[in-house]
Amino acid sequence: MRPPLPPFDLESAKAKVRAAENAWNTRDPEKVAQAYTEDSVWRNRDEFMTGRAEIVDFLKRKWATENGYALRKELWDFRENRIAVRFQYEWHDENNQWYRSYGNELWEFSPEGLMSRREASINDTPIEEAERRIFGPRGPEDDSWELPIR
Repeated sequence: MRPPLPPFDLESAKAKVRAAENAWNTRDPEKVAQAYTEDSVWRNRDEFMTGRAEIVDFLKRKWATENGYALRKELWDFRENRIAVRFQYEWHDENNQWYRSYGNELWEFSPEGLMSRREASINDTPIEEAERRIFGPRGPEDDSWELPIR
């Protein structure tokens, strides 16, 4: 069991989104993968994967190149066992070029509260380091941060 469990209401959907944000900000592939079913199906940009082992491999590759990764997620909508999220994260490459990545995710959950399906569309925009606005994980009391469009 991975509470909150579907069917979601507004508060439980927000809690699920924040839990995902917190987990991803650890940049720990093994920890993050525990939130997904053993046979979870993913599309991330142009990559397709199935199962926790492939998810862990993907996340290891991702965080090996996306240095300084810091993420914000925001609930977009929800229904029964599905949640739609929009997100932004910032990171830099090996040449210290910073990027802000914008995206949308569609999530589907098992009755046990594990994510069985994740579809993510993401675009990267180069930014100057001075343009950064995400500086690590947010604190538990910081719910006021809203994702700007740019």
